[in-house]
Amino acid sequence: MSSTSEYRFLPLRGVPLPADVAHRYDRWLAGLDEELADPGTDRDDFCRRVLEEIYFPGSAPGIERAGGTPGLAPGGRILLDQLDPRNVTLEPEYYIETDLERYYRVKPLIWLWEMFDKSLLGENVHLGVKFRRMLARRIFARCGKNFKAFHFVKLTFGYGIEVGDDVVVHRHVLLDDRGGIRIGNRVSISDYANVYSHSHHISEARDVTTPCTVIGDRVRVAYHATVLAGTTLAANSMVGAGALVTRDTEPDTVHVGVPAKAAKRKPAHGPRPATRDPLAEV
Repeated sequence: MSSTSEYRFLPLRGVPLPADVAHRYDRWLAGLDEELADPGTDRDDFCRRVLEEIYFPGSAPGIERAGGTPGLAPGGRILLDQLDPRNVTLEPEYYIETDLERYYRVKPLIWLWEMFDKSLLGENVHLGVKFRRMLARRIFARCGKNFKAFHFVKLTFGYGIEVGDDVVVHRHVLLDDRGGIRIGNRVSISDYANVYSHSHHISEARDVTTPCTVIGDRVRVAYHATVLAGTTLAANSMVGAGALVTRDTEPDTVHVGVPAKAAKRKPAHGPRPATRDPLAEV
């Protein structure tokens, strides 16, 4: 293995799938997208049916919806209950300020997103990015083109998130949009980062403030960083690995440490060849 520390230009490459498999993926996603585009679609029923297909392909659509099932243990019956988001409670439902009309519109899709990620399908990058993108467009307040979310991204309300174009959110990221999160264009949020938009009073946890958190254009949030509520990450700034952002960042600047402080200006670099993300929209 090379010991060099020099940076090299390494764009993503395409990864081909067997033609029949790629066609099967596209046809399935197109059918789901068409259903969700229909304003008459019951999203709770939609979520339940898709999860039945994913988790119990040999039984769907024959799984009993209600009542007892002969030979099925109580725990098995409860397991089947989890396929329907109406049988599940999620954290925002307990918050007094939640706009329940908006939340119950997106809750089935958030539950579907999370249960998809826990299934065999979730680790499939090609399929997962497209599946989450389809859902994000109907969960977020705004979702730009070429949005990419990887495995186990966690949303809170969902409807409080605004996302620009060419945004990448990597694995195990928390987007706590209780007070709202606005993300600009060409933002990258790395693995295990946490972005918050609410905080608690130091003496009384039930006293909560919910300021919007803003991530400007071309910002990079590195691995395991935490962005606290109400901060603004200025355009083209960077938050270093493990940093804790407690105040606004400066544009074109790298911020590191706990709490994060400006460490250096981002160096300029020359032009790079135009490349295409293989997971971008056609």
